[in-house]
Amino acid sequence: MQGFILGKKSEQSQSFDEAGFRIPTTFIVTSPCFIVDIKEPARQGYFSVMLGFGQAKSKNISKPNQGKLSKAGIKTPLRFLREFRLESDKFQKEGIVINNHKIEPGEELKPAFFFKQGDYVNVSGTAKGKGFQGVVKRHRFSGGPRTHGQSDRERAPGSIGQTTTPGRVYKGKRMAGRMGGNRVTVKKLKIMEIKDDGIVVKGLVPGAKGGLLEIKKLK
Repeated sequence: MQGFILGKKSEQSQSFDEAGFRIPTTFIVTSPCFIVDIKEPARQGYFSVMLGFGQAKSKNISKPNQGKLSKAGIKTPLRFLREFRLESDKFQKEGIVINNHKIEPGEELKPAFFFKQGDYVNVSGTAKGKGFQGVVKRHRFSGGPRTHGQSDRERAPGSIGQTTTPGRVYKGKRMAGRMGGNRVTVKKLKIMEIKDDGIVVKGLVPGAKGGLLEIKKLK
């Protein structure tokens, strides 16, 4: 079965592989992460698992989410709830069985349930917001000439359209605007180490330190 877990970005560091090359690494904290609910194809029309992650203050959790946690028997107030879709033909009435271990709502997930050293995962998160940026930073434009009287055109975008025909700017034209803050997925990151409270992956992951991450194992 496909592996999945929630975590947050922690420490960025570096390590050395078997060949002696220095590689960047990121430690992703995955504790506490609980199974909150299991959506069944017969009732909801699809098969998915809802996970809860990150400890929060009880007063900041909405009443519907508090009800979900209470139904699962989870006493820890969890900040984030996310669903992971699974293939309907792999649904089993007795629950989800992984490596001969049955997991049910209310149980805390550990990385060792799904992952092992050497596996590859996709990591999704929200990229850092950069605010309103020009075309040089946002789209890597080269800018205008630095000489021949172009004193104020060094970071300008240049022409953005034609004249009478078509008489407008095409949709999707690369221009200045808000940069970052999008959902980003970094694919095929290798797991370097498995710990009780998280995993260490090779490479960098999106978002700021402490940001929510969704980790999915490659099939």
